[in-house]
Amino acid sequence: MSIVVRIFLLIKGLTIVISCGNINEAKQNDTGIRLHFVDEYILTDETSFANTRVGGLSGIDYANGDWFAISDDSESPRFYKANVSYDLKGFDTIQVTAVTHFKDENGNNLPKGIVDPESIRFDNGAFIWTSEGNIKDGLKPFVQIADSTGAFIKEINLANRYLPNDNTDLGPRHNSVFEGISLSFDKKGYWVTMELPLKEDGEEPTIAETESPVRIAYINKETGRFEKEIAYELDNVTRPAINGSTFELNGVVEILEYDTNRFFVLERSYSMGYNDGGNTVKIYDVDATKATDVSSINSLKIADYTKVTKRLVFNFENIRKDLTNGIVDNIEGITFGSNFKNGNRSLLVVADNNFSLYGPQLNQFILFEVVN
Repeated sequence: MSIVVRIFLLIKGLTIVISCGNINEAKQNDTGIRLHFVDEYILTDETSFANTRVGGLSGIDYANGDWFAISDDSESPRFYKANVSYDLKGFDTIQVTAVTHFKDENGNNLPKGIVDPESIRFDNGAFIWTSEGNIKDGLKPFVQIADSTGAFIKEINLANRYLPNDNTDLGPRHNSVFEGISLSFDKKGYWVTMELPLKEDGEEPTIAETESPVRIAYINKETGRFEKEIAYELDNVTRPAINGSTFELNGVVEILEYDTNRFFVLERSYSMGYNDGGNTVKIYDVDATKATDVSSINSLKIADYTKVTKRLVFNFENIRKDLTNGIVDNIEGITFGSNFKNGNRSLLVVADNNFSLYGPQLNQFILFEVVN
Protein backbone atom coordinates (compact mmCIF):
# COMPACT_ATOMS: atom_id res chain seq x y z
CA MET A 1 0.00 0.00 0.00
CA SER A 2 1.26 3.46 -0.85
CA ILE A 3 1.84 6.03 1.84
CA VAL A 4 0.15 9.37 1.17
CA VAL A 5 0.89 12.39 3.32
CA ARG A 6 -0.40 15.89 2.57
CA ILE A 7 1.00 19.08 4.08
CA PHE A 8 0.45 22.43 2.40
CA LEU A 9 1.96 25.85 2.95
CA LEU A 10 -0.12 28.97 2.76
CA ILE A 11 2.70 31.02 1.26
CA LYS A 12 3.85 30.07 -2.21
CA GLY A 13 5.17 31.63 -5.36
CA LEU A 14 8.08 33.65 -4.02
CA THR A 15 10.48 34.46 -6.83
CA ILE A 16 14.16 34.55 -5.94
CA VAL A 17 16.54 36.12 -8.43
CA ILE A 18 20.21 35.13 -8.40
CA SER A 19 21.74 36.26 -5.13
CA CYS A 20 25.37 37.24 -5.48
CA GLY A 21 25.60 40.04 -2.97
CA ASN A 22 24.49 42.94 -5.19
CA ILE A 23 22.78 43.66 -8.49
CA ASN A 24 25.99 44.04 -10.45
CA GLU A 25 27.27 40.66 -9.30
CA ALA A 26 23.93 39.02 -10.14
CA LYS A 27 24.16 40.28 -13.73
CA GLN A 28 27.46 38.45 -14.11
CA ASN A 29 25.70 35.07 -14.19
CA ASP A 30 25.99 34.41 -17.91
CA THR A 31 23.54 31.49 -17.88
CA GLY A 32 20.70 33.77 -16.75
CA ILE A 33 19.44 31.00 -14.48
CA ARG A 34 16.97 31.90 -11.74
CA LEU A 35 15.16 29.66 -9.28
CA HIS A 36 11.55 30.38 -8.41
CA PHE A 37 10.49 28.83 -5.09
CA VAL A 38 7.20 27.00 -5.54
CA ASP A 39 6.41 24.91 -2.46
CA GLU A 40 7.52 22.74 0.43
CA TYR A 41 6.27 19.27 1.38
CA ILE A 42 6.91 17.29 4.57
CA LEU A 43 6.73 13.54 5.02
CA THR A 44 6.02 13.01 8.69
CA ASP A 45 8.69 11.50 10.89
CA GLU A 46 6.46 8.47 11.45
CA THR A 47 6.15 7.61 7.75
CA SER A 48 6.89 3.93 7.12
CA PHE A 49 6.75 1.56 4.19
CA ALA A 50 7.14 -2.25 4.01
CA ASN A 51 8.45 -2.50 7.60
CA THR A 52 10.99 0.29 7.06
CA ARG A 53 11.01 3.80 8.42
CA VAL A 54 11.17 6.37 5.63
CA GLY A 55 13.97 8.78 6.49
CA GLY A 56 17.63 9.59 6.08
CA LEU A 57 16.92 10.65 2.50
CA SER A 58 20.39 11.69 1.39
CA GLY A 59 19.99 11.61 -2.38
CA ILE A 60 17.19 11.83 -4.92
CA ASP A 61 16.80 11.26 -8.65
CA TYR A 62 14.09 11.30 -11.29
CA ALA A 63 13.78 9.18 -14.44
CA ASN A 64 10.96 8.06 -16.73
CA GLY A 65 8.24 9.36 -14.45
CA ASP A 66 9.61 7.72 -11.31
CA TRP A 67 11.44 9.18 -8.31
CA PHE A 68 14.15 7.40 -6.34
CA ALA A 69 15.55 8.38 -2.94
CA ILE A 70 18.40 6.69 -1.08
CA SER A 71 18.27 6.21 2.68
CA ASP A 72 21.51 6.52 4.65
CA ASP A 73 20.41 3.89 7.17
CA SER A 74 23.64 1.92 7.68
CA GLU A 75 21.72 -0.91 9.36
CA SER A 76 19.56 -1.55 6.29
CA PRO A 77 20.94 0.21 3.15
CA ARG A 78 18.11 0.82 0.72
CA PHE A 79 16.39 3.14 -1.70
CA TYR A 80 12.77 4.08 -2.20
CA LYS A 81 10.66 4.53 -5.28
CA ALA A 82 7.97 7.21 -5.13
CA ASN A 83 5.37 9.13 -7.03
CA VAL A 84 5.71 12.88 -6.63
CA SER A 85 2.84 15.00 -7.92
CA TYR A 86 3.05 18.78 -8.33
CA ASP A 87 2.46 21.73 -10.61
CA LEU A 88 3.29 25.44 -10.52
CA LYS A 89 0.77 25.89 -7.69
CA GLY A 90 2.70 23.45 -5.51
CA PHE A 91 2.82 19.86 -4.35
CA ASP A 92 -0.18 17.56 -4.45
CA THR A 93 1.16 14.34 -2.92
CA ILE A 94 4.28 12.30 -2.36
CA GLN A 95 3.57 8.56 -2.36
CA VAL A 96 6.19 5.98 -1.45
CA THR A 97 5.49 2.96 -3.66
CA ALA A 98 8.44 0.56 -3.29
CA VAL A 99 11.60 -0.11 -1.33
CA THR A 100 14.70 -1.92 -2.60
CA HIS A 101 17.52 -3.22 -0.41
CA PHE A 102 21.10 -3.17 -1.69
CA LYS A 103 22.78 -6.55 -1.95
CA ASP A 104 26.31 -7.89 -1.85
CA GLU A 105 28.10 -9.93 -4.50
CA ASN A 106 26.43 -13.11 -3.20
CA GLY A 107 22.92 -11.70 -3.50
CA ASN A 108 22.38 -11.16 0.21
CA ASN A 109 21.13 -7.91 1.72
CA LEU A 110 24.10 -5.82 2.81
CA PRO A 111 24.87 -6.39 6.50
CA LYS A 112 24.53 -3.48 8.86
CA GLY A 113 27.39 -1.15 9.62
CA ILE A 114 29.56 -1.54 6.52
CA VAL A 115 28.20 1.27 4.33
CA ASP A 116 27.02 4.86 4.71
CA PRO A 117 24.81 5.53 1.66
CA GLU A 118 24.82 9.12 0.42
CA SER A 119 23.81 9.59 -3.21
CA ILE A 120 22.02 7.74 -6.01
CA ARG A 121 21.40 8.21 -9.74
CA PHE A 122 19.35 6.17 -12.18
CA ASP A 123 21.25 5.14 -15.31
CA ASN A 124 19.53 3.16 -18.04
CA GLY A 125 17.86 0.63 -15.76
CA ALA A 126 20.65 0.47 -13.21
CA PHE A 127 21.61 2.62 -10.21
CA ILE A 128 24.96 4.13 -9.34
CA TRP A 129 25.32 4.98 -5.68
CA THR A 130 27.93 6.08 -3.19
CA SER A 131 28.98 5.20 0.34
CA GLU A 132 31.26 7.25 2.59
CA GLY A 133 32.30 4.10 4.41
CA ASN A 134 33.68 4.64 7.89
CA ILE A 135 37.16 6.14 7.76
CA LYS A 136 37.70 5.91 11.54
CA ASP A 137 37.02 2.17 11.44
CA GLY A 138 38.98 1.59 8.24
CA LEU A 139 35.90 0.84 6.12
CA LYS A 140 36.53 2.16 2.64
CA PRO A 141 34.16 4.46 0.75
CA PHE A 142 32.95 3.26 -2.62
CA VAL A 143 31.02 3.95 -5.79
CA GLN A 144 28.96 0.94 -6.85
CA ILE A 145 26.47 0.02 -9.53
CA ALA A 146 23.39 -2.07 -8.74
CA ASP A 147 20.55 -3.33 -10.88
CA SER A 148 16.89 -2.50 -10.37
CA THR A 149 16.57 -5.20 -7.68
CA GLY A 150 19.50 -3.80 -5.72
CA ALA A 151 21.77 -6.64 -6.83
CA PHE A 152 25.49 -5.85 -7.09
CA ILE A 153 26.82 -5.33 -10.62
CA LYS A 154 30.25 -3.81 -10.10
CA GLU A 155 32.37 -1.45 -8.03
CA ILE A 156 34.41 1.44 -9.40
CA ASN A 157 38.18 1.32 -8.84
CA LEU A 158 39.38 4.06 -6.48
CA ALA A 159 42.66 5.90 -6.37
CA ASN A 160 44.60 5.27 -3.16
CA ARG A 161 44.07 8.89 -2.08
CA TYR A 162 40.43 8.10 -1.31
CA LEU A 163 41.11 5.05 0.88
CA PRO A 164 41.54 4.92 4.67
CA ASN A 165 45.13 4.81 5.86
CA ASP A 166 47.26 5.23 8.99
CA ASN A 167 48.85 8.53 7.93
CA THR A 168 47.28 11.42 9.84
CA ASP A 169 48.31 13.89 7.11
CA LEU A 170 46.96 12.03 4.06
CA GLY A 171 43.67 10.70 2.77
CA PRO A 172 40.00 11.37 3.41
CA ARG A 173 38.50 12.78 6.57
CA HIS A 174 35.89 10.78 8.43
CA ASN A 175 32.33 11.24 7.13
CA SER A 176 33.58 13.53 4.36
CA VAL A 177 34.11 11.41 1.27
CA PHE A 178 31.74 10.61 -1.63
CA GLU A 179 28.77 12.76 -0.71
CA GLY A 180 27.34 13.40 -4.19
CA ILE A 181 27.19 11.94 -7.68
CA SER A 182 25.78 12.99 -11.05
CA LEU A 183 25.46 11.48 -14.48
CA SER A 184 27.57 13.41 -16.94
CA PHE A 185 25.62 15.58 -19.35
CA ASP A 186 26.64 13.38 -22.29
CA LYS A 187 25.64 10.21 -20.36
CA LYS A 188 29.10 8.71 -20.97
CA GLY A 189 30.23 8.87 -17.38
CA TYR A 190 29.65 10.11 -13.85
CA TRP A 191 30.89 12.91 -11.65
CA VAL A 192 31.46 12.15 -7.97
CA THR A 193 32.32 14.74 -5.33
CA MET A 194 34.03 14.77 -1.97
CA GLU A 195 32.27 16.59 0.86
CA LEU A 196 35.48 17.97 2.39
CA PRO A 197 39.07 18.32 1.19
CA LEU A 198 41.50 15.46 1.41
CA LYS A 199 43.95 16.11 4.24
CA GLU A 200 46.76 16.73 1.77
CA ASP A 201 44.63 19.15 -0.26
CA GLY A 202 43.39 21.67 2.28
CA GLU A 203 41.82 22.49 5.60
CA GLU A 204 38.31 21.96 6.87
CA PRO A 205 36.35 25.22 6.51
CA THR A 206 35.97 27.39 9.59
CA ILE A 207 34.47 30.78 10.33
CA ALA A 208 37.84 32.23 9.37
CA GLU A 209 39.22 32.22 5.83
CA THR A 210 40.66 28.86 4.75
CA GLU A 211 41.92 27.16 1.61
CA SER A 212 39.48 24.26 1.33
CA PRO A 213 39.35 22.72 -2.16
CA VAL A 214 37.35 19.54 -2.69
CA ARG A 215 37.91 17.17 -5.58
CA ILE A 216 35.15 16.43 -8.08
CA ALA A 217 36.16 13.41 -10.15
CA TYR A 218 34.97 12.11 -13.51
CA ILE A 219 34.36 8.36 -13.86
CA ASN A 220 34.53 6.84 -17.34
CA LYS A 221 31.48 4.60 -17.66
CA GLU A 222 33.11 2.31 -20.23
CA THR A 223 36.32 1.66 -18.32
CA GLY A 224 34.92 2.10 -14.81
CA ARG A 225 37.91 4.21 -13.79
CA PHE A 226 38.44 7.62 -12.26
CA GLU A 227 39.91 10.01 -14.84
CA LYS A 228 39.76 13.80 -14.73
CA GLU A 229 39.54 15.58 -11.38
CA ILE A 230 38.69 19.23 -10.80
CA ALA A 231 38.85 21.37 -7.66
CA TYR A 232 35.96 23.30 -6.07
CA GLU A 233 36.65 25.86 -3.33
CA LEU A 234 34.34 25.73 -0.31
CA ASP A 235 32.88 28.75 1.42
CA ASN A 236 33.66 29.50 5.06
CA VAL A 237 31.37 28.19 7.78
CA THR A 238 28.50 30.69 7.87
CA ARG A 239 27.74 30.89 11.58
CA PRO A 240 29.67 30.01 14.74
CA ALA A 241 28.38 27.19 16.92
CA ILE A 242 26.62 28.56 20.02
CA ASN A 243 25.10 27.59 23.36
CA GLY A 244 28.12 25.64 24.48
CA SER A 245 28.51 23.74 21.21
CA THR A 246 31.66 23.74 19.11
CA PHE A 247 30.78 21.59 16.08
CA GLU A 248 30.79 23.45 12.75
CA LEU A 249 31.31 22.37 9.15
CA ASN A 250 30.72 23.33 5.55
CA GLY A 251 30.89 20.99 2.59
CA VAL A 252 29.54 19.92 -0.78
CA VAL A 253 26.53 17.65 -0.38
CA GLU A 254 25.43 17.07 -4.00
CA ILE A 255 26.16 17.91 -7.63
CA LEU A 256 24.07 17.90 -10.81
CA GLU A 257 25.61 18.43 -14.24
CA TYR A 258 23.06 20.31 -16.38
CA ASP A 259 25.30 21.08 -19.40
CA THR A 260 28.83 20.18 -20.45
CA ASN A 261 31.13 21.30 -17.61
CA ARG A 262 28.25 23.18 -15.95
CA PHE A 263 26.88 22.06 -12.60
CA PHE A 264 24.48 22.90 -9.85
CA VAL A 265 26.34 22.34 -6.59
CA LEU A 266 24.61 22.11 -3.22
CA GLU A 267 26.80 23.51 -0.47
CA ARG A 268 25.72 23.24 3.15
CA SER A 269 27.11 24.95 6.24
CA TYR A 270 26.05 23.54 9.61
CA SER A 271 26.63 24.89 13.12
CA MET A 272 25.28 23.41 16.35
CA GLY A 273 23.18 25.26 18.91
CA TYR A 274 20.53 26.92 16.70
CA ASN A 275 16.77 26.42 16.97
CA ASP A 276 16.37 26.88 13.20
CA GLY A 277 18.35 23.72 12.43
CA GLY A 278 21.72 25.42 12.13
CA ASN A 279 21.94 24.88 8.36
CA THR A 280 22.83 27.48 5.75
CA VAL A 281 22.28 25.94 2.31
CA LYS A 282 23.17 27.42 -1.07
CA ILE A 283 22.93 26.34 -4.69
CA TYR A 284 25.84 27.42 -6.86
CA ASP A 285 26.11 27.51 -10.63
CA VAL A 286 29.56 26.08 -11.36
CA ASP A 287 31.62 26.39 -14.54
CA ALA A 288 34.44 23.86 -14.93
CA THR A 289 35.33 24.80 -18.51
CA LYS A 290 38.71 26.30 -17.60
CA ALA A 291 39.41 24.19 -14.52
CA THR A 292 42.72 22.31 -14.32
CA ASP A 293 42.71 18.52 -14.35
CA VAL A 294 44.28 17.88 -10.93
CA SER A 295 44.17 14.07 -11.06
CA SER A 296 47.97 13.91 -11.34
CA ILE A 297 48.54 16.39 -8.49
CA ASN A 298 49.17 14.63 -5.18
CA SER A 299 48.65 17.67 -2.96
CA LEU A 300 46.65 20.78 -3.84
CA LYS A 301 48.23 22.69 -0.96
CA ILE A 302 51.46 23.26 -2.86
CA ALA A 303 50.17 23.17 -6.44
CA ASP A 304 49.54 25.83 -9.07
CA TYR A 305 46.18 25.14 -10.72
CA THR A 306 42.86 26.70 -11.73
CA LYS A 307 39.73 25.91 -9.77
CA VAL A 308 36.18 25.90 -11.09
CA THR A 309 34.28 29.17 -10.91
CA LYS A 310 31.10 29.38 -8.84
CA ARG A 311 28.22 31.85 -8.79
CA LEU A 312 25.48 31.90 -6.19
CA VAL A 313 22.09 31.08 -7.68
CA PHE A 314 20.02 30.51 -4.56
CA ASN A 315 20.41 31.02 -0.83
CA PHE A 316 17.79 29.18 1.21
CA GLU A 317 17.89 31.96 3.80
CA ASN A 318 15.69 33.88 1.37
CA ILE A 319 12.80 31.44 1.91
CA ARG A 320 13.42 30.42 5.52
CA LYS A 321 10.33 32.36 6.68
CA ASP A 322 8.19 30.39 4.22
CA LEU A 323 9.33 26.96 5.44
CA THR A 324 7.94 24.80 8.23
CA ASN A 325 8.93 26.32 11.60
CA GLY A 326 11.46 28.51 9.79
CA ILE A 327 13.72 25.48 9.34
CA VAL A 328 16.11 24.91 6.47
CA ASP A 329 16.86 21.30 7.26
CA ASN A 330 19.74 19.00 6.36
CA ILE A 331 19.33 19.33 2.57
CA GLU A 332 21.46 16.75 0.75
CA GLY A 333 19.76 15.75 -2.52
CA ILE A 334 18.97 17.60 -5.75
CA THR A 335 17.50 16.57 -9.09
CA PHE A 336 15.54 17.85 -12.05
CA GLY A 337 11.98 16.55 -12.35
CA SER A 338 9.37 16.69 -15.07
CA ASN A 339 8.85 19.98 -16.87
CA PHE A 340 6.03 22.28 -15.85
CA LYS A 341 3.25 22.96 -18.34
CA ASN A 342 4.91 26.25 -19.29
CA GLY A 343 7.96 24.30 -20.49
CA ASN A 344 10.26 25.31 -17.63
CA ARG A 345 12.18 22.64 -15.76
CA SER A 346 11.39 21.70 -12.19
CA LEU A 347 14.09 21.22 -9.57
CA LEU A 348 13.56 19.31 -6.34
CA VAL A 349 15.73 19.11 -3.24
CA VAL A 350 15.36 16.79 -0.25
CA ALA A 351 16.63 16.88 3.33
CA ASP A 352 18.13 13.99 5.29
CA ASN A 353 16.32 14.01 8.64
CA ASN A 354 18.89 11.69 10.29
CA PHE A 355 15.86 9.74 11.56
CA SER A 356 15.65 12.54 14.18
CA LEU A 357 18.44 10.89 16.18
CA TYR A 358 19.82 14.28 17.25
CA GLY A 359 16.52 16.01 17.85
CA PRO A 360 13.42 16.63 15.72
CA GLN A 361 14.18 17.04 12.00
CA LEU A 362 12.16 17.06 8.80
CA ASN A 363 11.76 14.83 5.75
CA GLN A 364 11.68 18.09 3.80
CA PHE A 365 11.10 18.40 0.04
CA ILE A 366 11.42 21.80 -1.63
CA LEU A 367 10.29 22.51 -5.20
CA PHE A 368 11.63 25.13 -7.61
CA GLU A 369 10.92 26.31 -11.12
CA VAL A 370 14.07 26.83 -13.19
CA VAL A 371 13.81 30.04 -15.20
CA ASN A 372 16.38 30.98 -17.84
